[in-house]
Amino acid sequence: MELFDRVEKAIDTVRPYLQADGGDVKIVEITADNIVRLELTGTCSNCSMSTMTMKAGIEEAVKRAVPEIVSVEAVNGLVSVSR
Repeated sequence: MELFDRVEKAIDTVRPYLQADGGDVKIVEITADNIVRLELTGTCSNCSMSTMTMKAGIEEAVKRAVPEIVSVEAVNGLVSVSR
């Protein structure tokens, strides 16, 4: 399975929780140095809890499933989380 597909599958484990609150997340890119850039959408794009969501939810799920990922960043400027 390709890296993109593995990251997408990891995100799919937290996606229902985001969608339940009217938000979502999509992969913008995975760089050559294994940095995942995401766009938080819907209510997640301007939620005051987005840093917590990124750190405790999305980043945790991605790094657990795809340990070679070095960093998870939001491109809409809200948060940047790295190992």
